[in-house]
Amino acid sequence: MASSPLPPGSTIGILGSGQLGRMSAIAAARLGYRTHVFGPEPDSPGMQVATAHTLAAYEDVEALRRFAGEVDVATFEFENVPLATLEALDGRVPCRPGLKALSICQDRVTEKRFLAEAGVPVAPWREIRTESELQAAIAEIGLPAVLKTTRLGYDGRGQAVLRRPEDAAAAFARLEPKPLILEAFVPFVAEISGIAARGLDGAVETYDAIENRHRHHILDLSFAPARLPAAAAEAVRAHVAQVAAALDLVGVVALEMFLLPDGSLLGNEIAPRPHNSGHWTMDACLCSQFEQHVRAVAGLPLGSPARHRDAVMHNLVGPEGLAAWPDMVARRDVVAHWYGKAEARPGRKLGHANRLLSLDSLASLDKAAAEGF
Repeated sequence: MASSPLPPGSTIGILGSGQLGRMSAIAAARLGYRTHVFGPEPDSPGMQVATAHTLAAYEDVEALRRFAGEVDVATFEFENVPLATLEALDGRVPCRPGLKALSICQDRVTEKRFLAEAGVPVAPWREIRTESELQAAIAEIGLPAVLKTTRLGYDGRGQAVLRRPEDAAAAFARLEPKPLILEAFVPFVAEISGIAARGLDGAVETYDAIENRHRHHILDLSFAPARLPAAAAEAVRAHVAQVAAALDLVGVVALEMFLLPDGSLLGNEIAPRPHNSGHWTMDACLCSQFEQHVRAVAGLPLGSPARHRDAVMHNLVGPEGLAAWPDMVARRDVVAHWYGKAEARPGRKLGHANRLLSLDSLASLDKAAAEGF
């Protein structure tokens, strides 16, 4: 693996053509790089802005080999890229981050074990292969609890909250693929995320902790910085830095966490790529999460994650998001970003808007949290 930075004019390959790929490609262009997006969906957000694209299935080995020959380094924009896709590229082109990060974050059981080994506390959990194992785990962990698929779940998909013993059988039958994982229900007071970048030289930079609010299981608002005690805010940064180092990751990683009433934190999930809760960094930081990801993948020194404004990020989702777009564009305190998706389906992320506030303005953040975006 080359250790010197890629010179301007080099091509970064991106597996996945959604909005994260789009924003990464835009950041790459600012730094002088071309991008080549690989994915199965035509006219997708990433393909609209990339220098080149390959329209093919992730399992198309011949297309992957051609792709590898046309890029200088590869990365991915979401963690459900098949492992076989990266294996097909192995030895042909560097892929950052690589198989280790992808394999850990694709499986919730592996992920929970990894977090514990990395020193990040997690809620009690059990792997579930059979209905009898589920009944035994309920007896140990108690109810309520959350039953989840170990793979392919996102935005609330692939999970069920068990509140009564009679909920278990139907949830076990419905959720696929198996095995599943049962997690103790966490009485959290806030959902928090931390974002870190790790360079090819091992240097790590972390962003301010982020406070997240969900609607219908989809991220709705992110507040930066999170309204946390100083010790908890520093613990968020320390935990996500631990994760980046333990993954041996080159790129950006996000760690989703729960804040408990006593001020302690529990790790929930890892995303080894730019994260929805980090979109505020595009307009409120010296170096956005997307630029950091490109810098790391290209072997450049990491930029400064310093926050020059407080911010509230609002996801524009489905028909409501489409209807809100004209107002977002008209507001003087908002920077709006549209993803170029053709259809405004319910639950589909169409764009986001970053509301910029004065620096260290706790009153403004409290007001935004009370009133909404």
